[in-house]
Amino acid sequence: MLSSHRYFQVVIFVMCFLFTHMLFAQQAPTQEQLRQAQQASQSQRVDLSQYIQSGGNSTGRGGNINLPSEAGPLPAGEEGLPPPYGANLFTGGFETERSDGLNSSYLVAPGDKIAIQMWGTVNSSDVVTVDNQGNIFVPDVGPIKVQDVPANRVNSVVTQRIKSIYTNNVSVYVNLLTATPVSVFVAGPVLRPGQYAGLASDSVLFYLKRAGGIDPHRGSYRNITVIRQGETVLNYDLYDFLKMGKLPAFSFKDEDVIFVGEQGAMVNVEGAARYPFRFELEKSKRSGTALMTYARPLSKTSHVAITGSRESGPISVYLPINEFDQFNMADGDTVLFNDDIRPQVISVQISGSYEGPSFYAVEKDTRLLDLLSYIEIDPEQANYGAIYIKRESVVEQQKMLINESLNRLERSIFTAPASSSGEASIRAQEAQLVSQFVARARQIEPLGKVIVSENGNVANIRLEQGDEIVIPAQTDLIQISGEVLMPQAVVYNPEATVSDYIAWAGGFSERADDDRIAVVHANGITSFVASGTGQHWYTDNKNATLEPGDQILVLPKVDTKLMQSIKDVTQIIYQIAIAANVATN
Repeated sequence: MLSSHRYFQVVIFVMCFLFTHMLFAQQAPTQEQLRQAQQASQSQRVDLSQYIQSGGNSTGRGGNINLPSEAGPLPAGEEGLPPPYGANLFTGGFETERSDGLNSSYLVAPGDKIAIQMWGTVNSSDVVTVDNQGNIFVPDVGPIKVQDVPANRVNSVVTQRIKSIYTNNVSVYVNLLTATPVSVFVAGPVLRPGQYAGLASDSVLFYLKRAGGIDPHRGSYRNITVIRQGETVLNYDLYDFLKMGKLPAFSFKDEDVIFVGEQGAMVNVEGAARYPFRFELEKSKRSGTALMTYARPLSKTSHVAITGSRESGPISVYLPINEFDQFNMADGDTVLFNDDIRPQVISVQISGSYEGPSFYAVEKDTRLLDLLSYIEIDPEQANYGAIYIKRESVVEQQKMLINESLNRLERSIFTAPASSSGEASIRAQEAQLVSQFVARARQIEPLGKVIVSENGNVANIRLEQGDEIVIPAQTDLIQISGEVLMPQAVVYNPEATVSDYIAWAGGFSERADDDRIAVVHANGITSFVASGTGQHWYTDNKNATLEPGDQILVLPKVDTKLMQSIKDVTQIIYQIAIAANVATN
């Protein structure tokens, strides 16, 4: 009977073993399955860092950086508005924090640790913790109240109490070691309202930054309160901090609430102001004077334009800046500071050969000869009959005309059709050459010359702001430049022709255009001469002969085998030669 029972137990054990082995064999993963599972786990891993609330470095709307969750709970504000004054407060500046959170004005709170050293009749060294009742306990002395004691007075308060017990031959040194973190709520129109940990000595800006900053479309920068147990204990106006650096020191406690109020009346500032932002104005201070205190219009501002809406309908006012002081503004007004007084005095510069000052401030309607009568020159040194003017408005016009010609050239090249693959290859090569030429040509700055003298006679034209009157110096040289082998200056020879001067400069280079040669005269006039005889002029100028101080400019020739738009390129080269006295290739 026993053997039969034992046999039955063995059979059951073997069956259980085989069943367990089969089950394990079915469930045990192979090495390949383990590797695939690890790869799948890594591929499905989610980076949670983007969802973890980080209060230290996020900028929020004020820094034009949208938060991942911002699009949902915070609707977008009105498009085209400038940022509010102070929005950059929360774009940086709080990355470094005190490791201990201590400063002289820090108020001791429960949980803080204080080191007490005694020597003399009594020797003791201990670190005590402020209990929930705000006391520390010193043996043989008893409890000492230290809660809300400033950090710079802890030593004196504790020492005084200990010495009231140990009156003789006992020295005491007390030091506040650590500050206890506090938990502060941030509520109102901020990007991430909630509860944030910090130190009691941290500023209100620190906690606002942890909450993502003030919502620039709904939150107030001027109405921020600290609420403790239902009572308002402090008010903040961040405009005082931005304008004067004033930020009241405050020691936060657990469960304090920083509440950002609703945004008040906002006024948009544009134009000639140092701070073109949106400003929140207090109800009692909505005059132009209050706005200008923060916006700081530039000194050149003469008028102010105000647009907005009132109960009676839209308004639009334009008034002198001295009348803007008492103007009362409303929510949504736009203020444009404008420089609308034309100066009655212009500035003119003198260059070249002259004596005396180089800068003159004259009335608007002053003419050239009127000013020249005040400029001292040495007739032996100055070429008075070749005076010309460099004018800013002419520079802009010449630049515009050259750019228009370059644009037309590019369009004609890049849109030209090709009838065969060979022609297409030529077009592509031509387009590349034109692109290089256009890039160089756009970098050339015209001189903006205004020709005012001819045959020694000077035109009495009206001067403009920024004019530069050039009085050339007397010279005995002729300048030869451009596509010659050796650009140089040669002494003037009244019997020499243009061809002679070019020969003295080594002759033409391989790329020279020897059909038409530019001659830039001392007074700024540009003429063209054929090099065959050196005497045939293409202008109607009867006195078109070389004079001392002239410049011979040999222009480059366009390769007709490659450039089908040779006419357009040549025209632009001539325009640049006249406008800037430069040979471009």
